[in-house]
Amino acid sequence: MALVVGTNCGFVTEAPTSDPDGSGSTGMDGYSRAFKDVSPSGAVKITEIGWYCTQTTEEANFEVGIYTHNVGDDNPEAVVGSLYQTNAKGTGAGWKTVTVDISITAETTYWIAVQLDAHSGATYIDVESDATPERVDYKTSQTTLTSPWGVSGYQVDWILPFYAVWEAAAVGTNMKINIGDVWKDVESMKINIGDAWKDVAEVKQNIGDAWKVVY
Repeated sequence: MALVVGTNCGFVTEAPTSDPDGSGSTGMDGYSRAFKDVSPSGAVKITEIGWYCTQTTEEANFEVGIYTHNVGDDNPEAVVGSLYQTNAKGTGAGWKTVTVDISITAETTYWIAVQLDAHSGATYIDVESDATPERVDYKTSQTTLTSPWGVSGYQVDWILPFYAVWEAAAVGTNMKINIGDVWKDVESMKINIGDAWKDVAEVKQNIGDAWKVVY
């Protein structure tokens, strides 16, 4: 199938499994590349980032991350959450994936970024060129994803096989409190900071070294 934003690249609800079979290809080893897309309505978190390697190549480390959008320069800007910088590419073709936990805001422009270390031979990825309004920024001779992104080397109207699996906010019942042996919904909560009462927007509890929302 072809590269289709929202299906096998960009923000997706499920990780793609098939060869994206782009109309062309471009080199990936030694590059940092970032693909621009808008997060869907309801999206609050990224759980996986992946990219597609078209052929058998030598082992190398790769990095992934999400960047904010620099409106003025139309390129990546600041890292969102953390970069995921130690990932083995393997030697076979196919999708290369990383489990992540990155909070995002719905209906917001972001950049999905991947960097692959240089190695003997060359690694290629699929590409669709002349794909306005899609956009790709990239830098050559890169050994890591930088924070912030910095000055882009090149900007082109391409679609790349980079995806980010997103999740919506979890749906659950309100937290309750027992009053007079009757459970009542807690409709709001406040905390006093500097002698001023502030609304508590969200409460989380750490379970198994992961922060879970308390409803």
